[in-house]
Amino acid sequence: MSHHRAVALMVLVTLLWSIAGVVARQLDTAASFEITFWRSLFCALALSVALTLMRGPGLWRGLARAPWPVWFSGVCWSVMATAFMLAITLTTVANVLISMAIAPLITALFARIFLQHRLPARTWTAIGVAGVGIAWMFWKEAGTGLSLAGTVVAMAVPLAAALNFTILQHVGYGRARLPEGAAQDMLPAVLIGATLSAAFTLPLAYPFQASAHDLELLALLGSVQLALPCLMMIRLSRELSAPEIALLGLLEVLFGVSWAWLGAGETPGPSTLIGGALVLGALVANEALALLGRHARRPTKVHGAR
Repeated sequence: MSHHRAVALMVLVTLLWSIAGVVARQLDTAASFEITFWRSLFCALALSVALTLMRGPGLWRGLARAPWPVWFSGVCWSVMATAFMLAITLTTVANVLISMAIAPLITALFARIFLQHRLPARTWTAIGVAGVGIAWMFWKEAGTGLSLAGTVVAMAVPLAAALNFTILQHVGYGRARLPEGAAQDMLPAVLIGATLSAAFTLPLAYPFQASAHDLELLALLGSVQLALPCLMMIRLSRELSAPEIALLGLLEVLFGVSWAWLGAGETPGPSTLIGGALVLGALVANEALALLGRHARRPTKVHGAR
């Protein structure tokens, strides 16, 4: 796969992820845990079909014998899927997406705490600036109650994502340590996560109130918005560097806020715009400097050398 094609596909991934908020705003009667249950169930069904076609019946035998990191990753995926949709029902799409955008910096912080990875000064600065942005949003929303609760729930998504990546890297599932093709071994973790999320929210979703229209939209969210882009992203992690994926992933915030504004009439408030500018600015600066540093360290080819 060429680099340009990988970048284009990653942009498509963020575009698919970004439709969650605006689609959720079109639901008729489904709410809260029921939304999460149906989305996770449809995601699990779509992944079951896709992974069975990709791997054959051996997928299910291998799943039962999967090592603990795969199951731990599945639990993290479950937390991410559950907290995201619950947060969408509690606060604005912009607040949820901006809270999630801090995931790369939390991952870097966890890697320093648990794996003793050294962090450059630029990353510490970015963590501080992004923290100020999130704190600003929390402070301004403290009097709104429900919106604040949604932002708190949304923070579970980047925390679970950072813990997921840190643990997997610790036990040897980092991209740099994988043999060719082994990255696909983590695909079943997404299936485990969707299944656990559906099982956990099932008792809380009853009695069901979703209309036929709601089920159609939730099937779209489960298969097209969640299952497909997650499979694509895991595959693209073998083609793109972590800073590139982190930078391109920020497009989800821009796309998602735009969809919610155009399709659901959600205009971001001043606190969201200020906090979001601090978070996104810190992320862009940190990842851009990381990319520049990587390019600067590449050896220069001398003309005439063989």
